[in-house]
Amino acid sequence: MLFDVNAYLGHFAFRQLRHNTPDGLLRQMDAKGIERALVSSASAITYRNAQSGNEELHAAVRGHRDRLVPLAVINPSYAGWQDDLKTCCDEFGMRGLRLYPKWHNYALADARAEQLIAAASEQGLLVSIPMRVEDYRQRSWLVDVPDVPLTEIVELVKSHPNARFLLVNGVGFSRSALGRDSDQLPANYWIEISRLSAVLDNEIGQLLTSLGPDRLVFGTGMPFTYPDPPLLKLEVLDAPEEFKERIRGRNAAALVGQ
Repeated sequence: MLFDVNAYLGHFAFRQLRHNTPDGLLRQMDAKGIERALVSSASAITYRNAQSGNEELHAAVRGHRDRLVPLAVINPSYAGWQDDLKTCCDEFGMRGLRLYPKWHNYALADARAEQLIAAASEQGLLVSIPMRVEDYRQRSWLVDVPDVPLTEIVELVKSHPNARFLLVNGVGFSRSALGRDSDQLPANYWIEISRLSAVLDNEIGQLLTSLGPDRLVFGTGMPFTYPDPPLLKLEVLDAPEEFKERIRGRNAAALVGQ
């Protein structure tokens, strides 16, 4: 089973996205044998009110919930986020959150973010944090949004041992405390592999050795990127087939309780 934990629907303000509708994304998934995907609203990243993107996502995945599992984009610096969270959970049945601290101009250590993550933890929601949206070198001249530093994630997982964090679009984990079991961080975070190497530096192999096979998950970044590179990385990865199966989908299915 292939379960993509890093996919999106909708529009992005600074570039055209293809295959960004449910039908388009599902065609891409079918072509590559991907059975299910966690999806969030790409539009909500740049909407002033992220909840509008969540509403669009809810309408888009209706009828496809067997394959597309929605995550809500919540901005804790926006007034009324508590109501947005309640709507997304109680009415829309979303299984987790995606947070964009750099795009939405707050720090993960802010009291507002701390309150949101605590609320998500109480409800058993997965908290997904993209380290970046797109390559910094391809950014629009209108915005200057840096990647989320891994040092901020280290402090976050320490502060919220009961939360479950899904870290996507990241790289360099093996050189940080997040990639060293000896640092004794809570085992409350999972790392998506789309930007990690499987040959040369072989960051995927290093993380398998240090964290074990249950902490890595498959993702593509569609439709910002194509699914072929992460699929090839799994193909060439020097690891037991059982480990690859966990990365392909078993770990993700366990994360969302399905």
